[in-house]
Amino acid sequence: MERRYPESAMRRAMKVQEVILRAIGGQIKWIQAADILGVSPRTILRMRTEYKKYGLPGLVDKRQGTPSPRKAPYEDVEQIVTLYREKYSDFNVKHFHEKLCEEHGLSYSYTFVKNLLQQSGMVKRGKGRGGHRIRRPRRALFGQMLHLDGSDHEWLSLCPGERQVLLLVVDDATGRNLAGRLCDAETTKSCMGIMREVVENYGICAQLYTDRHSVYWHTKKAGGKVDRENLTQFGRVMEELGVEMIPGYSPQARGRGERWNGTWQGRLVAELRQATITTLEEANRYISDVFIPDMNRRFSVEPRESGSAFVKAFGADLDRIFAIRYDDRTVALDNTVRANSLVFQIEKSPYRANFARCRVAVLEHLDDQYSVIWKGRVIGRYDREGIAMGFPHCGNPDGQGKKNGEKGTMKGTMKGTVKGAERKKEKQRGKEERQNKKSCPSVIHPSWRSGCSPAEPYPPDGQG
Repeated sequence: MERRYPESAMRRAMKVQEVILRAIGGQIKWIQAADILGVSPRTILRMRTEYKKYGLPGLVDKRQGTPSPRKAPYEDVEQIVTLYREKYSDFNVKHFHEKLCEEHGLSYSYTFVKNLLQQSGMVKRGKGRGGHRIRRPRRALFGQMLHLDGSDHEWLSLCPGERQVLLLVVDDATGRNLAGRLCDAETTKSCMGIMREVVENYGICAQLYTDRHSVYWHTKKAGGKVDRENLTQFGRVMEELGVEMIPGYSPQARGRGERWNGTWQGRLVAELRQATITTLEEANRYISDVFIPDMNRRFSVEPRESGSAFVKAFGADLDRIFAIRYDDRTVALDNTVRANSLVFQIEKSPYRANFARCRVAVLEHLDDQYSVIWKGRVIGRYDREGIAMGFPHCGNPDGQGKKNGEKGTMKGTMKGTVKGAERKKEKQRGKEERQNKKSCPSVIHPSWRSGCSPAEPYPPDGQG
């Protein structure tokens, strides 16, 4: 039975035949025929031999119409499509390909899996790339620049209709995910909290790259330039730590951080669903214990230079730095101060008799507690309702007293402070008495005279 070839293969063979006949007729040389057909000289000689022996069918590629030896078995193709449809429908192709290799033992190439899912209509083809851009090189040192961004998304797919915000901190030099957590909103406290976690675990970075969210920057008008003089609460914290903040003016400028958000959206949602996680507490525990180590193992790279740009926060009071400050608050006559719609009653303090009309600062800490600060000293601590939690430690201005038994303990400090206040009052009373007596011309105080002669009336007898 004569073998039938595809029409396209026959057309290709006829073009080859025309070139070979011209070479046989001497119109062109065989090396020129090879150039015209785009083959090597050895291949054109082989084609001539096949043509002489079999004619036109000898020029047809014998592989046409035969299955490829690399063809995937139908059972594997069916298994891949079924797995994606029934179990991994919310995975992106790269994530799904990793699961196929690691958990199902199907070691086909990523391109094969992607083309298979696209041809079956389960995955849409991606959009074309935009215009030409120049890639910004990574920073050289670990900790030289960090990216902080929030991503609003339905992260808990088992809770439909609920949206959460992912706060993610990524190192620019290595691509390591340093911290990530889900929260209800991208607020000042939540952003301070994740940066404090980074400072405690790694240290203080050199630069921080953010968008122009109102948590990080003030802008005079929407979409305008940032105001570097009027700092936000978060900006004030970074300034105290010595971190240079860099604003991003477009998503493309922060492309590295934006791509990380897309990677997390394509992976974390599916993994949280498979782990049947429905609460933020469970999700954050899974992120820190399982997801971030896996992401760093897969995607982190080595920095160009060895070493670290992180600096330890030696001696810094992080409780005071990572807090929302209400500065320049005047204490009322009844020793109360107002901040954040709360009234804080200042209790009796060894520092002074009362704090009426004093200028103080109120700190709102990340745990929703409050502190009242006067001249660097904590004079009151309060819960989230503004109720006093007892008089604070009265040691040094940082609130860190020495151990019991040492000179300068809390008890000794209070005792010394009270005695000093009493001496000051006695001195003030003596000064007032001297002023009163000095203003009276009829009496001379004995202590004002030198020698031991008795005091004389003024004016002397017989004068006046």
